[in-house]
Amino acid sequence: MTSTEWGRVGDDGTVYVRTTDGERAVGQYPVGTPEEALKFYTDRYLALETEVSLLDQRVRSGVLAPEEAAESVKLVRAQVVDANAVGDLAALAAKLDSLGPVIAQQRSVRRAEKAQKAAEAKEQKEKLVAAAEKIAEGNDWRHGANRLRELLDEWKALPRIDRASDDALWKRFSGARTSYTRRRKTHFAEQDVKRESARVVKQRLATEAEALSSSTEWGPTAGRYRDLMRDWKAAGPAPKDVDDALWARFRGAQDAFFGARDAANAALDAEFAANAEVKDKLIVEAEALLPVTDIEAAKKAFREVADRWDAAGKVPRDRIKDLEARMRKVEQEIRGLEDEQWRKSDPEKSARAGDMVSKLEAAIAGVEADLEKARTAGNDKKVKELEENLESRQAFLEMAKRAAQEFSG
Repeated sequence: MTSTEWGRVGDDGTVYVRTTDGERAVGQYPVGTPEEALKFYTDRYLALETEVSLLDQRVRSGVLAPEEAAESVKLVRAQVVDANAVGDLAALAAKLDSLGPVIAQQRSVRRAEKAQKAAEAKEQKEKLVAAAEKIAEGNDWRHGANRLRELLDEWKALPRIDRASDDALWKRFSGARTSYTRRRKTHFAEQDVKRESARVVKQRLATEAEALSSSTEWGPTAGRYRDLMRDWKAAGPAPKDVDDALWARFRGAQDAFFGARDAANAALDAEFAANAEVKDKLIVEAEALLPVTDIEAAKKAFREVADRWDAAGKVPRDRIKDLEARMRKVEQEIRGLEDEQWRKSDPEKSARAGDMVSKLEAAIAGVEADLEKARTAGNDKKVKELEENLESRQAFLEMAKRAAQEFSG
C-alpha cells in the first residue's frame, strides 16, 4: 500500500482521500503503479486548487458582480466537496467560504452605488422634465423641437430608476413634448392662414401700385403710395417665394413712379433756376430796407419788392425754404415796427393813461390835505400812514405820466 498525507492507494488499486470526516474513495487506477495513481489524483487536486485561487483573485478584485461571484463560489465549492482528487480539500473549501464576507461587502457597496446612481439619475430626469416643461410653456417654435429631441436622447441615456418615480417623470416629460408639439402645429397652421391672407392683400396692393406707376398727379399719387406701403407692412409676411415676387412688383412700380416724378421735378428745377436768381436780387433789395428809419417809406418799398417777388414765379424746391425765410424776416421786422408805433399812438390807450394821471393827481391832493391836518393835530401815527400812502401814490403817478407820454408820441 502506498500513502501520503492526504491519501493512499489500496491493494486493489482503489485511491482514497483523507478528509476531516475520514477516508473517502475517489477512484481506482488499475493500470499503473500506486505512485502513478496518487500522482494522477493529486494533479486533479492541483488543478482544482488553481481554479479556486483564480476564483479568489477574481472575486476579491471585484471583476465579478456579487451575484455572479456567489454563484461561481457555490458551483466550485460543490466541485471541491465531492472532488475525486487527493489533497487538502477542506482548505480549499475554507478558502471559498472566506469569500462569503467579501462578496457580502461588495454587494453592500454595489447596492450603495446603485442607490447613488439611481438618485443621480432621478435628479437628472427631474431636470430634463423641468427643461421640457419650460419649453412647452414658451413659444420658441424655431429651436424648441430640436431641444426637446436632445432632451429625449439624454433621457434614453440615463438608467431607469424605481418604476413609480420613473413612470411619473416620464408621464410629465412625454406630456410636455406632446403639449409643445400640439401648440407648435397650431401656431404654424395659424401662420399658414395669416400668410395666405397676406398673400391676397399684397397681391391687391401690388396690382394697385402697378396701376399708379404711370400717374403724373405727383402729390396725390405719392400720398397714395405712402398709404399702400403702410398697408403692405401691416399685412404681415406671405409665403417667402410669393412675398419676394410680390415685393419685386410693388417696389418696381413704386420706383417707376418716383423716378418719373424726380425727373419731372428736376426739369422744373432747371426751369425755375432763373426765377431763383431774380429772387436772390429782390432779397438783397428787401434786406437793404433794414434797419427801418421811415416806416411808411419802408412799407411802400417792401410792397413794391413783394409784387415783383410774386411775379418772379416758382423757384427750385431746395431754394424755397431759404428764400422764403429771408423775405419773411424783412416783412416781420417792418410789421413789428408798425405795430409798435400803433401801440404807442392808440387814442383809447392814450385817453386811459391821461385819465389815470388826473385821478392820481386828485387823490394825491386829497392825501396831502389830510396829511397837513394830521400834522396840525399832532397825530404822529396818522402822519406816518398818510406819508406812506402819499409816497406810494406819487410813484404810481410817475409811471402813469411816462405811459401817457409814450401813447401821445
